[in-house]
Amino acid sequence: MRHLLVFPERDSAEESAETVAELFPALGVPGVLRELLAGEDDAEDAQWVVVVDDPHGALGPDDLARLDALAEEGEGWREPG
Repeated sequence: MRHLLVFPERDSAEESAETVAELFPALGVPGVLRELLAGEDDAEDAQWVVVVDDPHGALGPDDLARLDALAEEGEGWREPG
C-alpha cells in the first residue's frame, strides 16, 4: 500500500517526511516529490508529495489517523496512492 501526503509547501513536505521516518522507522525514509495533480496545468500549482510506502500493510487505522493529522498540520491531506 502506498500513501501520499500532499502539501502546498516544500518545507512542510520535508518536515513531514522526517517525522514519518521517526514515527515508522520500519518503513524507511519517504521520498519527497513535486507533482502536478489532476486538473492542474500550471507548474506554480504543483504540490509537494511525501510518498509513504507500506508494502506489507503494517499501518493500522491509528497509524493512518496519525498520517492524516500530520498532513493537516502542514495544511495538506493524505491520499491512497
